Amino acid sequence: MRRPDPDDHPASFQPYVDRVPDGDVLRHLGAQGRATAALLATVDEARGAFAYAPGKWSVKRLLQHLVDGERMFCYRALCIARGFAGNLPPFDEDAYAANDGSDGRRLADIVAEFAAVRAATVLLFGGFDGAAWQRRGTANGKAVAVRSLPWIVAGHELHHLAVLRERYGVG
Repeated sequence: MRRPDPDDHPASFQPYVDRVPDGDVLRHLGAQGRATAALLATVDEARGAFAYAPGKWSVKRLLQHLVDGERMFCYRALCIARGFAGNLPPFDEDAYAANDGSDGRRLADIVAEFAAVRAATVLLFGGFDGAAWQRRGTANGKAVAVRSLPWIVAGHELHHLAVLRERYGVG
């Protein structure tokens, strides 16, 4: 699958797409997901509650954000791939984070959820036929092509992994 064109997604997602190496994006998603789950499995529970500054998300909240974001991107892909023609809702990351319950969860459980969602993501995208990959729709009032969404998922994760390494000392 070739890299999406800039007009296949909102410009705000281009930095995510740019982070993803060329090649088979589904294979990359699988390998990347396994590596991220393994990395986060080494973080102890106390460190999961760490935030690098007041008002910033904890490690657990950041990981839950990855899970929630991936689910939203996959929901958009599913709807558009199946021919939904309406405008899909926005994803307000701060509103979701404020209500995600991650503070009361074990980090290991969020890591397991991440791994399960990633496995489902790879299967979802792997099940799309050629026509589904070419479909375009609207999310949050902006045009998006199905074929751009796995790249956005992968790049979104890579972005937050960099934040985990640079600001949280993970990895």
